[in-house]
Amino acid sequence: MTYQGQTALVTGASKGLGRAYALELARRGARVIVLARSEESLRTLAAEIQGAEVIVADLTAGPEQVMRALEERGLTVDLLVNNAGAGIAGPFLTRPLDAQRSSVALNVDGLLALTHAIGTGMVARGSGGIINVASTAAFQPMPYQASYAASKAFVLSFTEALAEELRGSGVHVMAAHPGPVATAFFDGTSATIHPMADTPEDVAVRTLDDFARRRTASFPGRAVMRFVNRAMTSSSRVLPRAAVTRITGVLNRKLGMHEVVDLKS
Repeated sequence: MTYQGQTALVTGASKGLGRAYALELARRGARVIVLARSEESLRTLAAEIQGAEVIVADLTAGPEQVMRALEERGLTVDLLVNNAGAGIAGPFLTRPLDAQRSSVALNVDGLLALTHAIGTGMVARGSGGIINVASTAAFQPMPYQASYAASKAFVLSFTEALAEELRGSGVHVMAAHPGPVATAFFDGTSATIHPMADTPEDVAVRTLDDFARRRTASFPGRAVMRFVNRAMTSSSRVLPRAAVTRITGVLNRKLGMHEVVDLKS
């Protein structure tokens, strides 16, 4: 497929990976709608993208505000990029519960509701595309990132099922599984991004390349990280889950995830 002339809605577009997706889609000729909770950041981004539309909304409150804004502006979404996501690191029982519940609500409920609301129209038209941004974290339990990995496992399973349901409908569905990405994901905490993290720009380019090739799964990023991520996710489907969980726990402890605390401003 080509992105030229397509209308793409990117959630979580105010920073990081969502911002990179929006800029790359615009570079490829798409008309971009950027969505997030931060109006100031969205306006700054929109100033860099000619013709960009801005929608300020909290996806955990449901899709109604988004759908109303699209209808009022006469916008039809050809490509939905469900990028908005959040997570919290550290031992589950010692980290704030509200933050974990909010991240699960966004990663699961927000994605589910918006996909249903916009995907229904795509099927009725017989055309469209949906990219759900999951993670390599989706493929195994992750001690010290327990709720985040579990929410991304939902995204993986849901996307694979939806892709099969919509096969032949004219609506193509793909899951993107980036590994560590150099963003502000852990800002405000003592956790740090893995030193081998990909840039948001590399991930955005590869994701859109894979979607254009009609793939149902993408492992975006630099070539070396694509190899590492594929190897890790493949082994997690072969080895006993108990062993995979222990290995993941060891790796996260080496990264200090078991000692994560919030930083005082």
